[in-house]
Amino acid sequence: MATATRYRNNGEGAQAAPSRGKPASAAAKTVNLALQGGGAHGAFAWGVLDRLLEDESIGFAGISACSAGAMNAVVLAYGLTEGGRSGAKTALANFWRRISHSAMFSPLQPTMYDRIAHNHALENSPTFVTFDLMTRLLSPYEFNPFNYNPLRDVIEDSVDFQRLRSGCAAKLFLSATNVCTGKVKVFTNPEITVDAVLASACLPFMFQAVEIDGEHYWDGGYMGNPTIYPLIYDCDSSDVVIVHINPITRCGEPRTARDIMNRINEISFNSSLMREMRAIAFVTKLIDEGKLQGGSLKRMLIHAIAADEFMRGLSASSKLNPDWEFLTHLRDVGRDHASQWLTAHFDKVNVESSVDIRERYL
Repeated sequence: MATATRYRNNGEGAQAAPSRGKPASAAAKTVNLALQGGGAHGAFAWGVLDRLLEDESIGFAGISACSAGAMNAVVLAYGLTEGGRSGAKTALANFWRRISHSAMFSPLQPTMYDRIAHNHALENSPTFVTFDLMTRLLSPYEFNPFNYNPLRDVIEDSVDFQRLRSGCAAKLFLSATNVCTGKVKVFTNPEITVDAVLASACLPFMFQAVEIDGEHYWDGGYMGNPTIYPLIYDCDSSDVVIVHINPITRCGEPRTARDIMNRINEISFNSSLMREMRAIAFVTKLIDEGKLQGGSLKRMLIHAIAADEFMRGLSASSKLNPDWEFLTHLRDVGRDHASQWLTAHFDKVNVESSVDIRERYL
């Protein structure tokens, strides 16, 4: 598809927010982005990115991501490369519109009751209940032998990967899990293809493992959601803005099979991030205590944009709900939380962490 088609403005993007009063010529504070995955909930990160792109005092160096975050990352990077900040906003809006359009004829739809109640869940859909049961009894090699993945066309229509590999506006790091070794594989700019993105987003109960160069990969969230260490070693900026999708805490004991499985997935998909935060906290403590000589290790400044209370109120099944009303609602929540973060913490960027690492992650 031609670039012009990729960038056709669909008119659905949010309106530009008013400036926070900084002159457009002011030097940008450069940060790295860490984008979590979470299916349709990734539209929250779309909103965060949409709002950050409006603030020219924030620049982007590296982007580490997995799953839905990997899709946001490549679309963001491609938009920046081809059309600057406005191009990135348009590219993201068009991508999520394509996601919604591609699912319009899917049998996985909210019921009329769910639409009226605006609960965005799918549990009342007989088709979803059947599909959920089928994925527990059959593998994707059995119920999807031809390995059809509608996301492939959407991603290919949204991103020119040759352009990304030849000269990208940001460093990309997409995480996937090697099925054989259980280790994380981080795809960097020269390696990024549509298969790398699909590998990063390959939920093993829904899709066949993605084969790349003789190796098979599942969703990157199992080993890095997202992976932070490439941003430490391969990027000049010391600031990492983590855009959270999966709540870290969820009070109350899950009782239903679906709630138990959802909480297991949340804990699993947050565990690698928490391990890396533990290492960052340890190194920071050593630096503060003067126990590291010669600056051999890098002090990282951590920031977080999250809507945990809102996300905890969403059904796990809503991660499979690409209804446009729901996606734009998530976008608007993301924009609002990004605005709050900019107002409260912008002055700390490039100066100090705006989140207490031990309190939030340890």
